[in-house]
Amino acid sequence: MKIIFKIFILFFLFICTFTQIASAEDVYKVTSFNYDTSNSFILLTVPDSVEEPVLKSIKVVKMENPTRAYFDIDSAVLTTPKQDWSFTANGLKQVIVSQFSTNPNVVRVVMYFDDDFDLGNVHFFRIKNNIIIKFKDINTCQNDYFQNIYRDDHASASDFYEYLTMTTPETPQDDVVTQIQEAFNTQHTSKKELKLNTKYYIDSITPKQNAVLLNGFGSITIEKPMILTNPLRIVYDIPNTLVKGDIRNTEYKIGDYDSVKIGQFSVNKARIVITTEDVKKYIPVISSDNQSLLIANADKLGNYNLFSNISNMISYSSEKIDDQTGSMTLAFTAPVVHGINRSNEELTIYLYNVENYNENDFIAAFQNTAFANAKISLIPKIGLKLTVPLEQNSLVNTFLGADGKALKIIVKAPKKQTIVSEPVAPPVTQPKPQGKGIRKVVIDAGHGGSDYGAIRNNINEKDITLDVAKQVRDMLVKKGYIVQMTRDGDEYVSLQDRVAISENFEPDIFISIHVNSSTGTEASGVETHYYHQESLLLAQTLHASLASAIDTKNRGLFKSKFYVINHTTDPAILMEIGFISNDKERAELNGSARKKATAKAIVEGVENYFDQIK
Repeated sequence: MKIIFKIFILFFLFICTFTQIASAEDVYKVTSFNYDTSNSFILLTVPDSVEEPVLKSIKVVKMENPTRAYFDIDSAVLTTPKQDWSFTANGLKQVIVSQFSTNPNVVRVVMYFDDDFDLGNVHFFRIKNNIIIKFKDINTCQNDYFQNIYRDDHASASDFYEYLTMTTPETPQDDVVTQIQEAFNTQHTSKKELKLNTKYYIDSITPKQNAVLLNGFGSITIEKPMILTNPLRIVYDIPNTLVKGDIRNTEYKIGDYDSVKIGQFSVNKARIVITTEDVKKYIPVISSDNQSLLIANADKLGNYNLFSNISNMISYSSEKIDDQTGSMTLAFTAPVVHGINRSNEELTIYLYNVENYNENDFIAAFQNTAFANAKISLIPKIGLKLTVPLEQNSLVNTFLGADGKALKIIVKAPKKQTIVSEPVAPPVTQPKPQGKGIRKVVIDAGHGGSDYGAIRNNINEKDITLDVAKQVRDMLVKKGYIVQMTRDGDEYVSLQDRVAISENFEPDIFISIHVNSSTGTEASGVETHYYHQESLLLAQTLHASLASAIDTKNRGLFKSKFYVINHTTDPAILMEIGFISNDKERAELNGSARKKATAKAIVEGVENYFDQIK
């Protein structure tokens, strides 16, 4: 009985102490703690509502045996459980974040390192009240290190949050108060998966006349822009990026008729949308240190001071990576500020602070290579312009050297496809369309007849796909397209017959519509599949349209060897328009509003695709 009474008294004292901490108004609440392996920094988050900056200066105390260092955050309360994580990355062995004391309130961060670790490689930054501990990795600052600046791909294996296994010591606790506190923390597992931050943190957005400036911390990669309609707008996605909360989804005026908005499009991707009639004039301009991004109307760039130093192009080199892929590398005397304009026919790089180059050396370096037709021209009062002609459906990536003094362009040409004939059912004869310049589309409604597809609560995938496919067909026909359905009723059509129908029709594109399913009920969202490289642009464009129009999770693009998109010889994709296994999404998919919005988004994507390949 006495033991129970003591536990009760200790429990009461613990609650009183906890209440005092929670009610104090003069403390900083550390709300989260993340480690980013891709960019080697630790982020401690404190709400921006705190007026005074956290940690005006940081005092690091180094200790030996074992090698470690710590710093304290005064007047602070850790609102998450004590963090005690062990891992290995860039010499870092362990980090402990704990409530060191409660009177006064002090949060202590202790870092354990390898014995030979140089503490001079640790730097501290503050973005408002987010404390960043940056571990300088000197191996990534050599001249031969290149950061991916621009890419055609809208999805990559590197685009997902990294997961790091952390071990939490399970030391038996004899102290009763500690046991009670551990019970409240509910931290019982020995291992957990930590969802990490991404490569770039956008801290501020500055609207300008016909331009927008983004500043942040990390490394920027920008994707090929998409043009959407109703209203007309250009969309730039920045993968592996986190946008500061209070600048998301606010519309800023950047001209009489132009506006811009930035948002967190998905868990690891920022999206910038510029609404303008001049969609083809906006281009991204990347700073020499890859920390800032200006997206501006190219005709208005003369109004801005883009650089403070002049550079010259001094060397040129090329490399054949494989039968499809080659690279060109340009080196400069000083960090280069450059803009990128990607059309279907060419890549244009604007070198704003570059004055001189050697034309003979340039031509000699790239003759008899994939870049033999590349040209450099002078832009008066601006700099130089590099133009690289491209085959349709080529894949482009550009890279900036770590010191800003080198620019690498990698181009992968589309693979020449060899068609291997396979036994198929007798082809279904279809009428040949007449007329020049008319776009032809095959719409493939997944499943049908005895093939129900996924089924939940007596709702069949085959019925949803057919309804949406018919709406897509009707909308396209009204716009002047010639459309062939692989099925327009509740009938079974084999995969071989679907391919045969498409091959006989000779369409410009093939779109297969399906509904996803999962063994659980949690999964939701839209995704798009392609297989051949020639289908990538179609997949990117239609998926962007669908993901923007439907309020659900964007699951991205997948390269998948589904039969119908593998065996068709024209650009072909398979779209999963939602999850029938998710109760909420199933109800939406079975309703007229979601079906109509999906069909409209697919049609808008089709129009955007054909606009890009004119």
